Amino acid sequence: MLKKITQIFLLVSLSISIANAQDNPVHFKLSNKKVSACEYDLIFSATIDEPWHMYSLNKLADDGPNPTVFTFTKSKDYELVGKVIQGKPLKEFDKVFEMNVEYFKHTASFTQRIKLLSDKKITIKGKYEFQACTEEKCIFPPADNFDFALTGSAECIKTSAGVKLIPVVTNTTQTNDSVALKDSTLQANEAIKTTTVSEAGLDPDIIEVVKEKENKAWWAIFLAGFLGGLTALLTPCVFPMIPMNVSFFTKQSKTKAQGIKNAFLFAISIIILYVALGLGVTLIFGAGALHSLSTNVWFNLAFFLLLLIFAMSFLGAFEITLPSSFVNKIDAKSDKGGYVGIFFMAFTLVLVSFSCTGPIIGTLLVEAATSISGPFWGMFGFALALALPFGLFAAFPGWLNSLPQSGGWLNTVKVTLGFLELALALKFASNADLVIQAGILTREVFVGIWIAIFAFLSFYLLGVFKTSHDSDVKYVSVGRLFVALTSFFVCMYLIPGLWGAPLKLFSGILPPLEYSESPHGFGGSAGNTNTPSVPKDAEFEKYMEVNKNGIIHFKNDYEHALAYAKKVGKPLLIDFTGHACANCRKTEDYVWPDHEVTKRLNNDVVLVSLYVDDKRALDPKDYMKVQWYGKEREITDIGDKYKYLEETIYGSSTQPLYVLINGDEKLLTPVRGYDPNISEYVKWLDVGIAKYKK
Repeated sequence: MLKKITQIFLLVSLSISIANAQDNPVHFKLSNKKVSACEYDLIFSATIDEPWHMYSLNKLADDGPNPTVFTFTKSKDYELVGKVIQGKPLKEFDKVFEMNVEYFKHTASFTQRIKLLSDKKITIKGKYEFQACTEEKCIFPPADNFDFALTGSAECIKTSAGVKLIPVVTNTTQTNDSVALKDSTLQANEAIKTTTVSEAGLDPDIIEVVKEKENKAWWAIFLAGFLGGLTALLTPCVFPMIPMNVSFFTKQSKTKAQGIKNAFLFAISIIILYVALGLGVTLIFGAGALHSLSTNVWFNLAFFLLLLIFAMSFLGAFEITLPSSFVNKIDAKSDKGGYVGIFFMAFTLVLVSFSCTGPIIGTLLVEAATSISGPFWGMFGFALALALPFGLFAAFPGWLNSLPQSGGWLNTVKVTLGFLELALALKFASNADLVIQAGILTREVFVGIWIAIFAFLSFYLLGVFKTSHDSDVKYVSVGRLFVALTSFFVCMYLIPGLWGAPLKLFSGILPPLEYSESPHGFGGSAGNTNTPSVPKDAEFEKYMEVNKNGIIHFKNDYEHALAYAKKVGKPLLIDFTGHACANCRKTEDYVWPDHEVTKRLNNDVVLVSLYVDDKRALDPKDYMKVQWYGKEREITDIGDKYKYLEETIYGSSTQPLYVLINGDEKLLTPVRGYDPNISEYVKWLDVGIAKYKK
């Protein structure tokens, strides 16, 4: 090492003395080429004398040769488009530097694209510097100035005017070891409301893609609601009401047809009541506000406490009932008869069953708050499942004889739901913890509590202990044994999670792997030696990290990510995500680990993850006043900064949202929502990457 340093020192000393007497062996010729009305390519063509060579733009190492550097003087009249592009350099091992070097012989060409932002005559100034060597010596000529005289047009003003809707890196000045970022802030006023999609750099059709992605999963929300309704049917608040209400309609009606009609009216009334609840929530809050509510710290904590109270009630600690005076008034109206009486009978059922259906409905509304129609479809599915038995048993009263009798098994269902509510309540507490990054409910703590919950549920179902409302268990039924085995399986499956197992069955529910007390689990160590490290870049490496999938990314740092993407000549993949986003975790656990996806994310794009629910404060100098949701607001935290970006520019309020853009922040391919199809994800990336390279 000492020998190498001495060689370099002597070489540099000799070169400096020679440089004063040596004519410059590299001769630059400047030219420009018009690309569009406002864009030009500035071309630096170099002729290199024999036997000299000059080095490429790439800095290979601190103790290697100096790269060629172009520095542009900042101006409001133009902006750089991407980075300086060079011809293909030669590569070979250099004995003096003891490393592979990149250099040019005979000729070299460098091109920088610029965009004019004025209709006046513009002089683009800057300087370039380089190192030139032969096999015996090197010289370091002083930086040489350059200037290009160009004239803009009125069209250039039009394309550059308007409101900047997102914080952008408007220029980068590249030196051999630094990139200077030009600070910018969100500027917002009433013009934001009228800014068109095309002005923001999007094709109008792209917005339809976003909406399609948001509404595509309506059937999944409907199915979740339907399953929730079936679960509610098996609770002691609803199940005993089925034969009672059906018997009333069949016995009090003069004909069988009238009984069936009344029962169906009763079922339709139940559907109307629950759908009205879903529509009311949608109309009052709206999709964007609903999604904000679902990731709000205080809302999640409140819902955690609510589910905790319901769970304690299910487990037998106390009974939750609505005020009897209110229920009695509604019940009294059901005696009026006719359609009005039937409607209020349904209303009475809804109120009486609230203690059992409340937590299911509440959870469903929160989970369905990802789109404007979500609560509607969720409540429709729930109400349909709840109302179906009343219509069917009225049409076929003989089926009532095969209906199991109410008894102790209903309390077992209720207690089982109590344990499940307890586990679900923990998810809402975890959401709040993740959003503020408090580090209390880490993955190990969460998994440990779940193991305890499902272990106790297994013991309860096997009769090891009972609650105050349970009767003696003389034997374990097949159904009870099946549920106990399922619960025991969950318990055993979770245990390896304490040592860093991925637990993909519960992806999106458990805290992510990186949110752990120990990144590799209790007593774990970094075992994967193939995990890549962040690129060695003096300016940018401190902003990058490697995520749980071994993918290099920027986190909550759009500005540096965009600047780095320009520097390395790659498209920028924006991952709009959230700490409390279940589908984001599913993508990270099932799609990103695929070899083909990981390869592209590490080699072909620059990835930045923007957490829209991160409630940590921005630096006060980065606070932004914007026009948002109909009034002026001040953005003071990280999440709102990127939520505003997502909603204003890309027309979506759901996560995950994947956006692939070029250095000018223009879309390369339609934005993509959650989709677990790996081959489609790879195809989507390839289309954007190929378009960027054109």
